[in-house]
Amino acid sequence: MKEHIDKATFDQILEMDDDPDERDFSMGIVVGFFEQAEGTFKKMEKALEKKDLKELSSLGHFLKGSSATLGLTKVKDACEEIQNYGAGKDKTGTNPITEEDSLKKIHESLATCQADYEIVEKSLRKFFGVENDSEKNVDK
Repeated sequence: MKEHIDKATFDQILEMDDDPDERDFSMGIVVGFFEQAEGTFKKMEKALEKKDLKELSSLGHFLKGSSATLGLTKVKDACEEIQNYGAGKDKTGTNPITEEDSLKKIHESLATCQADYEIVEKSLRKFFGVENDSEKNVDK
């Protein structure tokens, strides 16, 4: 998990809680991020279908900032790649690439980003004792 979450950054979020046993403030931030990320992933998928590189770059930038705030390093890195590819640049954001290459690389980075997100989401839901909405609706 260490490679997915920067402990120092995440600890700063936890320090903002009034009660370390309740964690209401930090849990609210994290759950809000989950909702934001899932909505952004849907928008990214639609923008990818439309081949809207400008929108993909913007959405990558948006989610990069949110994930960086929580210390979600792998999600942040994949979002930065999406931002760069959407701007018609390579992974590092320095060299131009074709639209076709941009779309292909965004597709790959989005899959990586979503997989990394699922790992941190599961871990953080466990940490905060928060169920996933889809898990609540499963008949047991």
